[in-house]
Amino acid sequence: MAKKTPAPKTAGINIGISDKDRSAIAQGLSRLLADTYTLYLTTHNFHWNVVGPMFNSLHAMFMAQYTELWNAVDPIAERIRSLGHAAPGSYAQFASLSSLKDAPSTPPKAMDMIRILVEGHEGVARTARELFPAVDKADDQPTADLLTQRLAIHEQTAWMLRSLLEE
Repeated sequence: MAKKTPAPKTAGINIGISDKDRSAIAQGLSRLLADTYTLYLTTHNFHWNVVGPMFNSLHAMFMAQYTELWNAVDPIAERIRSLGHAAPGSYAQFASLSSLKDAPSTPPKAMDMIRILVEGHEGVARTARELFPAVDKADDQPTADLLTQRLAIHEQTAWMLRSLLEE
């Protein structure tokens, strides 16, 4: 009988953040990833389905927004992996983790799309902001930097979308 070779051991992670803190931060980042992906999908949906007198401007704006969101998911997932945890990646996982509502099954009117996206960007900003106490406690500057960048983008995008709702 051949001798069985033991599976290689995974090297421990020693980046100056405790296992408990890394786990808490990864869980928070998983919620941020789920919110970001949900908002990406909603924004892309609205890009495809917007109609009306603002079609050209909203179609182009939504494309810029979903492209930015698409480019945001990878750094969030990679930070989760850098902390030694698996990043969520299924619709079921995202649905269970996200604080955002799914896009309506029937495309709303253009102004309602804008309102939904304002709520979405504000929701993602809240999710990012909720993570700062755990990140500050762990002295986790890379995650703090990521969160600060995401907050600036979501708050600015929410403001720009809100401006379209003013008369």
